[in-house]
Amino acid sequence: MADLVGLGLDAAAGGVFGLIGTALGRVAGFFERRDENAQEQARWGHEYRLHELNMKARAQESEIEIELAAQAGSWAGLKASIAAEASSGVASRWVINLLRLVRPSLTFLLWIITAGIFLQTQNQAIAEAAVFAATAATLWWFGDRAPKPLSRSPS
Repeated sequence: MADLVGLGLDAAAGGVFGLIGTALGRVAGFFERRDENAQEQARWGHEYRLHELNMKARAQESEIEIELAAQAGSWAGLKASIAAEASSGVASRWVINLLRLVRPSLTFLLWIITAGIFLQTQNQAIAEAAVFAATAATLWWFGDRAPKPLSRSPS
């Protein structure tokens, strides 16, 4: 009978230790999952920040492309304007000189009109718009018309 009681106690002790081992395994599994979740959240946060940086980089690339396209259009317009001026053909010198006075004359008249608007109007927005338009026209007409330096050939 003593063997039977000892056998029962051994079975009970084995069951208790088995339950304790299972509980410890579950507790350890809980902490492992918590650490895995924290690591996963950190990875997701990193991927999110990386995605934001990529979006910002693409936005900057788009802005640069738009700016380059605008500059290219501006240069194309200036080039066409200069080509149109240069294609006046063969004419007498006084006609060419008279044609060359058109822009300065229009600019002078534009600034006289702008000064009149500036002095007469009581509305500051109108005066600012007139000054802006006159400045933009002046810079467009004379902006890049300075003589180009002569290129020197190597001697």
